[in-house]
Amino acid sequence: MFEIIHCIFVYMKLKIMKYCASFLFITIAINAQQYDYQYSIGKFKNASSFYIAASGIIYVTDSGNDQITSLDTLGNILQTTGGYGWTDATFDEPVDVFATPLNIYVTDKNNHRIQRFDRDLNFISSLCTKDEDNKEARFGYPLSCAVSNQGDMYILDSENQRVIKFDLFGNFIQNFGGFDAGSYMLENPKSLAVNSNNLILVLDESGIVIFDSFGNGVGNIEIEEKLVSLRIIFDNLTLNSIDKIFTQNLRTEDQIFNEIVLDFRDLEIVSSLFYNDKLYVLTSKEILIFSTLN
Repeated sequence: MFEIIHCIFVYMKLKIMKYCASFLFITIAINAQQYDYQYSIGKFKNASSFYIAASGIIYVTDSGNDQITSLDTLGNILQTTGGYGWTDATFDEPVDVFATPLNIYVTDKNNHRIQRFDRDLNFISSLCTKDEDNKEARFGYPLSCAVSNQGDMYILDSENQRVIKFDLFGNFIQNFGGFDAGSYMLENPKSLAVNSNNLILVLDESGIVIFDSFGNGVGNIEIEEKLVSLRIIFDNLTLNSIDKIFTQNLRTEDQIFNEIVLDFRDLEIVSSLFYNDKLYVLTSKEILIFSTLN
């Protein structure tokens, strides 16, 4: 059994737009809550990202073998597809995955594209703009992708250090967060997520930069930890470094971050998220699952 300890030594400052009405400055407090290790699932070569669809299916990208795998919460493998390549349904370093009820989006980094699959991992389409005439629409070496509840797709473009926005049909709308974004200019972005109010949260070098759906910078979260992953599922925000996890319920009025410290030796966390009151922790080799103590 592994003990999880909630700590109060987190130094963060939040400036965030609340329901598109006002700006709120908050000193982060901590609520104590304990979790208990339950079991682990999956066997990966070098897992890079994961996401859980509303149906409960878990999708994991594995950059070690250039594959994506779907499995249920008991660890049963449902589908696997991919392999190294540049044709449809092959990958060259899949680094991120995002799931809606109908579509799965895989960020195929070195192929400069986003590939879309159905929930059974059948290939549907891909989006690649690196050779577009319109330089404003180009993205290269993408690191992350998320789709809003309005159907807009946001892609984190590491080559130009900005976010590119496309509509439901893959038509370019705008980019933002680049050199002209002033105090909201991205320096070394790593991943992004979209909440239910269609705010775009980008994990950057020194914390989180927040944009509205029109690409306007609306806030910053300054965090002293060196974070590697950001996830939002059902408005549960999860951030993590390689050994610490921070969580927040975005639906509550009080913007409270919890710091969760996992009592694992030599544990290197790749990503983490909450689903149905359980904490899922992705390492490069497996998924560890925790539940709250009653």
